[in-house]
Amino acid sequence: MMKRSVTLLVFAGVLCACGNLSHEDSGIRSVVLTKPVVLDSVCVVNYPGIVREAHTISLGFKTAGQIECIHVREGDYVRKGDLLAELDDADYRLGVEALQIQYNQVKDEVDRMERLFGQKSISANDYEKAVAGLKQLGVQLQVSENKLAYTRLYAPINGYIQRVNFSPAEMVDAGTALFTLLDVSQMEVVADIPLNEYKQRDYFIRYYCKAAGVVGELPMTLLGFTPKADGNQLYQLRLTFEEYLDEQITAGMNVEVGIVVKDTASALKIAVPMCTIFRDYSQGPCVWVFGQDSVVSKQPVVLDGIDDEGRAVVVGGLTGKECIVRAGVHVLRDGERVRVVEKTSKTNVGGLL
Repeated sequence: MMKRSVTLLVFAGVLCACGNLSHEDSGIRSVVLTKPVVLDSVCVVNYPGIVREAHTISLGFKTAGQIECIHVREGDYVRKGDLLAELDDADYRLGVEALQIQYNQVKDEVDRMERLFGQKSISANDYEKAVAGLKQLGVQLQVSENKLAYTRLYAPINGYIQRVNFSPAEMVDAGTALFTLLDVSQMEVVADIPLNEYKQRDYFIRYYCKAAGVVGELPMTLLGFTPKADGNQLYQLRLTFEEYLDEQITAGMNVEVGIVVKDTASALKIAVPMCTIFRDYSQGPCVWVFGQDSVVSKQPVVLDGIDDEGRAVVVGGLTGKECIVRAGVHVLRDGERVRVVEKTSKTNVGGLL
């Protein structure tokens, strides 16, 4: 009998608590808010472009001589450090050997004079002259060794041999261009744009190009504009590829350059979730705008389709700074005070309600 009385009391307490809670919250509805997303209005303009190598380098020996051997042909791909050509180095080797012998002899003399100078058998002036002569001879030896090393020509960068200007057994002077090397470590795309597009360059958002035989769009990075127009009143645009494309892109290839431009003339477009839109019989599509006093107001909007993410695109009625109701739109009244639910309920997975 005692247990039954306790159970009845607990049940009655629960009913009273639920009754008080229902009475307290019955006049205020709970809502979930969201912020509209302002969409960037863009347009794309296309121009023909051409791929070219970043640089064309003329390669030659740093010393004069007779060409002994050429190790590459036109069209060959070379890597940095590859041996390209050699000069006849017989005379240079003899010069190094002669100076080396002379340097060793003078060095031995300076070593003996150093011991004598330590014994104070010779004057400091004589010793300093000998040391200076040894240093001067060492410099001459280093110059001869450098000239011997200059008889070998190496590739300074990766690239293609575009042209070979001489043949073995021919004489060349220092600095004479033996090869023309195409630097393909960074390919560029050049396109000409008219004046009206050049004036809008501050609104260029993104660049890409399309090439025959290459799938998809190739993202590009802006290198710069030529600020001077040519005879056709066109301005040169220079772009580079964001990724190294190996042999997919070659110099001289024609491409189509795409420029994504921010469209400042189009109307402001705002994306909102589809669940925020409801239809009023007299005003058409509307949303509920949440005010600072926790009161919602009905706001008619102008729709312009759906974006790629399935959101409604609004082109009129909103500024993008409002807070609008996401959940509970079909049970609200204009001017009604609401309560904002900060966290999504555990039973509303994904915030779909």
